[in-house]
Amino acid sequence: MGEGTQSARPEVLAARAEVLASRERLGEELVRLEASARAAVDVKAKVRRNPAKAAGAAAGVGFVVLGGPKRAFRGARNAILGKPAPLPESMLPKEIDGALRALGGDGDKVRGAIERDFARYLEEKAPERRSRDLAGTVAKLLMAVGRPVAFRYGVKVANELLGTDGAQFADRLAQIRDRK
Repeated sequence: MGEGTQSARPEVLAARAEVLASRERLGEELVRLEASARAAVDVKAKVRRNPAKAAGAAAGVGFVVLGGPKRAFRGARNAILGKPAPLPESMLPKEIDGALRALGGDGDKVRGAIERDFARYLEEKAPERRSRDLAGTVAKLLMAVGRPVAFRYGVKVANELLGTDGAQFADRLAQIRDRK
């Protein structure tokens, strides 16, 4: 039996029909994918449909970008624990130099005196440091709980903002099919 357009075997015809059907399904899936993508990024339509959600999402992004969470956390911490003492404006080099020269000219003795004074200072301030450590631990705990909650809410808002609804998807699908 020769090749060509003469009678093809049934397996070849079935394979060709299967390839053509697969090609048609792939084309349809590409059309659906394009429609879904276009519907997902059609921000204007989303804003027209839900202006309050869009304004809320924009305000939330602005709040995060401008450092709102950090400011809110700092404000809450200051309200609960009190405002931290401000740092001194400066430690003048003349004062430091004068204090060191008053300790003497032997570097080892000066170092020993500074280390002893510092150790005594640490002992005196130990209770205060422990109380600050408790406040820091509480703050870290609140951040550890708050960050995942804020992240989940952010993902939810992003999904709502970028997700597609059935009507918008159907409109885009019809537009693409009409174009093809």
